[in-house]
Amino acid sequence: MKRQIVFGGQVKEIELPADASVLEVQPGVFSVLVGERSFEVRIGEGLEGLLAEVNGTAFEMRLFDPREASSAAGAAEQSGRRHVKAPMPGKVIRLLVAEGDSVAPGQGLVVMEAMKMQNELKSPKTGRVTKIATAAGATVAAGEVLVTLE
Repeated sequence: MKRQIVFGGQVKEIELPADASVLEVQPGVFSVLVGERSFEVRIGEGLEGLLAEVNGTAFEMRLFDPREASSAAGAAEQSGRRHVKAPMPGKVIRLLVAEGDSVAPGQGLVVMEAMKMQNELKSPKTGRVTKIATAAGATVAAGEVLVTLE
């Protein structure tokens, strides 16, 4: 079962066993039930990422977010067709480009609202907008293609 959590103002997706339940009892403190086992999980800032404390034992961890691709990505990754997809379910608030527009890396393409937060989805590369597959006001699912770049 995939769940979305908000930490430090950012939405992260985690995968839990099907029989798990999670309840945030206070900010950064969660009660997690997996089967008949209970865990208290505290999430905080670590030296190089996040610090998760599970039943008193601390673990340093990093969450990988594919939207935060390294700026040192190779040319092969930056060439060809790229689809900008909705990172989570939400509503399209505003389109910042039109079909045929040229875009630069980091340029805003779409503003989405999810979990009462607005997020600007940005271009991963230099290119041209070849297709806009959504409209302002549309409700979109996680992974749905919003804009295609060439």
